[in-house]
Amino acid sequence: MAKPLTTLAVTGVEHLSPHFVRLRLGGPGFDGFTPATGADGAHDTDMYVKLIFGVPGVSYPEPFDIEQIRETFPAEQQPVLRTYTIRAVDAEAKELVIDFVVHGEEGVAGAWASTAQPGETVRFLGPGSGYRPRRDAPWHLLACDESGLPAVAAALEALPEDAVAQVFIEVATAADELDLVAPAGATITWLHRGAGADEVGDDLTGANAPLVAAVKAAPWLDGEPQVFIHGEAGAVMQNLRGYIRKERGVSAANASISGYWRRGRTEEGFREWKASQRAAEESGGTAAGVVGKVKEALGRARR
Repeated sequence: MAKPLTTLAVTGVEHLSPHFVRLRLGGPGFDGFTPATGADGAHDTDMYVKLIFGVPGVSYPEPFDIEQIRETFPAEQQPVLRTYTIRAVDAEAKELVIDFVVHGEEGVAGAWASTAQPGETVRFLGPGSGYRPRRDAPWHLLACDESGLPAVAAALEALPEDAVAQVFIEVATAADELDLVAPAGATITWLHRGAGADEVGDDLTGANAPLVAAVKAAPWLDGEPQVFIHGEAGAVMQNLRGYIRKERGVSAANASISGYWRRGRTEEGFREWKASQRAAEESGGTAAGVVGKVKEALGRARR
């Protein structure tokens, strides 16, 4: 089933830090947006949408229909999608809030957000989601880099007042530390790699990322925690997922651990990489099984 398309406009721009820009999105289209919620009506805290960016100089027919465009426009004129977490839903103001990580003119969405102006049109598909903190968890382990910070910040706000949480957030420098609202039982540790994620070398990424060392060195509390770890795939999926699931024995039901991006890859390349990783796991690593399942996964991703 196709995700619903929402069209909004930029209503506010706030430069939060050297690497974060916050956009507020509103307008008549807000009334047609349905947040992802649980049975109790509370919003999922990792609610995300896929922003649609057209190719500069290409005009698309109205009403905008992404499926029709995919079928009728050549590949070089196809819009690109970029996945972003909804930081907050402001029902009173009828606005969505999205925080963007920016690295100057690098990339698509971040570069656009850094120069966005009120009144600009924004289209996106979604929302999707898969996590929100359980109120009955003995304790919570939350860890991220800049890309996962909006979801972690939303999760902290949703924790009950008596919740216990260990939180690790990797950013460039202290200038990128954002104000967070959290219960008194949440211990928040900011980690500084010294530069933007695009600027550091292998000595501070992957297995060497400050986030990896901090999570592995953290004291392990009593009871099985609910874990949310998202960020660069080399650090998260290749170095922390095994530690949490195998060494610490956290069940799949209590572990939301995944990469939001992959160093050196566009989002399209990252989706292909994730599909190959899933295929290898599901097939047991056989070449034929990997090829077949990658094709299947990529087919699903393009629809």
